[in-house]
Amino acid sequence: MKFPSAARAVLLALALLTGSSAALADEGAVTLVIFKGGWVFGGSAGKGVMTFHGKTYGLTAGGLDYGLVFGGSQTTLQGRVRNIRRAQDIAGVYAAAGAGVAFGAGIRGIVLTNPNGAILELGGKQVGLMANFDLSGLAITLKE
Repeated sequence: MKFPSAARAVLLALALLTGSSAALADEGAVTLVIFKGGWVFGGSAGKGVMTFHGKTYGLTAGGLDYGLVFGGSQTTLQGRVRNIRRAQDIAGVYAAAGAGVAFGAGIRGIVLTNPNGAILELGGKQVGLMANFDLSGLAITLKE
């Protein structure tokens, strides 16, 4: 079956348009150190860095938790942020439901998404005494 050249041009244009946004998305490396504590209500605060296109950006993080939250911990997370087009896309509020227990040292992994479409895939070590089964939000800002 042979397509007329106009139909081929339209199909090619549609393919380029639908694939262009995914082709422009990129990823960067992220390290965050987060301190968390609470009793029913909890809070977290931390800082970190993102490396994107050879440049390092400072990050700050903070959030609130509600649910079964008890204790305090420090978590060091490393991983990547995917689906970003510019460094500013990492900024935003990430929401999650989670559960965990740390007594001494533990391992933590998390995948979060923000309204910009950025996907954080992080894992690392958690140290402290913490039990949680909660809803939480983490706001990340980019220091420029």
